[in-house]
Amino acid sequence: MCDATKADSGNAAGIIKISAPSYKSLNYLCGMLKETLIKATNEAAKVLTAYFNQPLVITHKEGVNNLVTEADHKSEAVIIGIIKESFPGHHILTEESGDLSQESEYKWIIDPIDGTVNFANGLPICCVSIGIEHRGKMIMGAVYNPFMNEFFFAERGAGATLNDKPIHVSEKSEAMKSCLATGFPYTYLDMPNGPLGVFSRLIRKGIPVRRLGSAAIDLCWVAAGRFDGFYEHKLQAWDSAAGIVIVEEAGGRVTDLKGNEYSPYQPGIIATNGRIHDELCRWINTEVEM
Repeated sequence: MCDATKADSGNAAGIIKISAPSYKSLNYLCGMLKETLIKATNEAAKVLTAYFNQPLVITHKEGVNNLVTEADHKSEAVIIGIIKESFPGHHILTEESGDLSQESEYKWIIDPIDGTVNFANGLPICCVSIGIEHRGKMIMGAVYNPFMNEFFFAERGAGATLNDKPIHVSEKSEAMKSCLATGFPYTYLDMPNGPLGVFSRLIRKGIPVRRLGSAAIDLCWVAAGRFDGFYEHKLQAWDSAAGIVIVEEAGGRVTDLKGNEYSPYQPGIIATNGRIHDELCRWINTEVEM
């Protein structure tokens, strides 16, 4: 649940001050956040469907295949515009425009198209992903793949849903018998227990590991019980911000690659159903008998 004794809604004064927990005011603010989040996600998804399988203007970021399309920029502009209508004083962090910093306890973390390479190649495994952070804690997230008509949502303390129906992580209890997902960075990471090393270690033992090309969808599919676990070595905050709260609210566990508390501002992540988490962490860090 949203939890605050002071919240800035972006009104003329910039701040609504609540001297003591006012649950009526707090619930109203939570409702406004949710309404704005869902509206922004839906409207951005319309951009994706309009541009999908159409000729695109494509530019490149770090790495030859780290793409940006005109649809990324249009989706991002739509999202920012909707947020600013309701919360002009809120901090925004987004993949294409960067850090639109303001003094605020609330931060919207946006990936206008997660899975841009898939999108640009006509692969319908891509989505809009938006998370809301309050005082350093992710409190709400939405991930929408309009091509599969799957809208994932979670609010801290209120559970996770897919198309308004509750979802839960799987009950697998052994990593060796699990179906996993991962992703690979656009630039090679030459490091101990790096992406290729861990991938090789797992598949040599016959553990199925899938690579969808969208970390946000990977996380949501863990939350829905389709994958039992997901790991990746190099993510940005906008890749995981929405998905981590969805996984946790579905009963899962999220840590860094060493099994420590996760922050979306550091690159490595393990997200699982919780039951296989410690075992998968050992596999990733070579603490198992090969």
